[in-house]
Amino acid sequence: MQQTLILLKPSAIERGLVGEILSRLEKKGLLIVGMKMIQLSDELIEAHYAHLVNKSFFPILKEAMQKTPVIAMCVKGKEAVRLVREMAGATNGRNATPGTIRGDYSISAMKNLIHASDSLTNAQIEIQRFFTPNELFNYQTVMATALYAFDELN
Repeated sequence: MQQTLILLKPSAIERGLVGEILSRLEKKGLLIVGMKMIQLSDELIEAHYAHLVNKSFFPILKEAMQKTPVIAMCVKGKEAVRLVREMAGATNGRNATPGTIRGDYSISAMKNLIHASDSLTNAQIEIQRFFTPNELFNYQTVMATALYAFDELN
């Protein structure tokens, strides 16, 4: 089972979409193994978006990400990184397919509701950036056997 990082951005919080997004993730069968609300510091934003720090739009991104706290989550499931990326949809909400989170609820490239790790390697780095080991939980729900075939559980 893979773990991946999700950030529910200020745009999701301001628009009251946290419950809807959480519901979609849970209904898919992803297991929330860590979750907390945090205010992003300058240092954390600059580390998380290091690949964008020198872009002209970075100050706008930074301001948008600090408008409210964010909800950081670590979710677990088979192929979780790919699944969450597909559920999130294209980065620019105007280009996101209907049925995805961004396709249904976003019309912006910047205020696009959700961050999802783009690879297993980055997921591991990002999870460590946002969570300490004691903030992540290892458990299995009674639904696991309804979600997965026996050979997929290992």
